[in-house]
Amino acid sequence: MLKRIILLAIVVIPMCAFAQKFGHINPLPIMQAMPEYTKAQNELQELQKQYEGEMKIMQDELTRKGQEYDKQRDSLPQNIRQRRETELQDLYNRLQQYAQESSQNMQKASQEKMAEISKKIEAAIQEVGKAGGFIYIFDQTAGIPFINETLSTDVSAQVKAKLGLQ
Repeated sequence: MLKRIILLAIVVIPMCAFAQKFGHINPLPIMQAMPEYTKAQNELQELQKQYEGEMKIMQDELTRKGQEYDKQRDSLPQNIRQRRETELQDLYNRLQQYAQESSQNMQKASQEKMAEISKKIEAAIQEVGKAGGFIYIFDQTAGIPFINETLSTDVSAQVKAKLGLQ
């Protein structure tokens, strides 16, 4: 009897290993098909335009004041010349600081908006994985060097359906 159990275990355990289900997905096309993604991209473009508008105003002011200074430089007393040079340097420094801050703010806004979308996709992947009995669902964009697509199921259509996408 013990021999039969051991023999059965030797035969059944490898069969269980072959019964494991693996899936794969490329989430980028799914993300790009989501209305939330389009909305986020539009909002980010608007924010970028606002930052660019402010930068343009600051650059124009710096250019205008620089040109005025260049015209008057030779006729200005030394103390006024130094004060204007300091003002121009301050304007330039503010412009550089604003450029850096706006870039950081754009990155932060993009990360926040994409994080919300990614969470929705991840939740849908988890639901599909649980419902389909998958052991792993691999993200093809995560740098996995090889996925044998004949032994793995593409779950993209199922995830799209969970998200209500066509």
